[in-house]
Amino acid sequence: MAYKSMGEIISTLRREKGMTQKDIADKLGITDKAVSKWERDIAFPDTATIPKLAEILEINVEELMQAKAVPTNGHKGAGYLLNIILKAVPIAMGVAVLITSLLGELDIKSGFTMLGIGLACVGIYLLKQKD
Repeated sequence: MAYKSMGEIISTLRREKGMTQKDIADKLGITDKAVSKWERDIAFPDTATIPKLAEILEINVEELMQAKAVPTNGHKGAGYLLNIILKAVPIAMGVAVLITSLLGELDIKSGFTMLGIGLACVGIYLLKQKD
């Protein structure tokens, strides 16, 4: 099988068999919400459930377990957002210093404060990348 994730395997095979998420859930004694989460790769079946799920989908456990992790396309998480912020703030601070300087409104203390904030963000970003 050329599937990318366990969720895709479950969803594709379930549909091929003309079953609903509720049909699978009823056979496993779980909620259809759980099956939905599996198919969206938000959660995975409990290890005790996998053999019965494979039987329902008419495949062997090995085929079901050969799923590969798929990177998330939607929500990328707080870490991703933090990296964006840590890269954007230094640029914003630099632009703010430049513009206020060109307008003749920059005082030294404010300029150093803005540049310091920008440098701190760069430092935090670089330290995070080491992990």
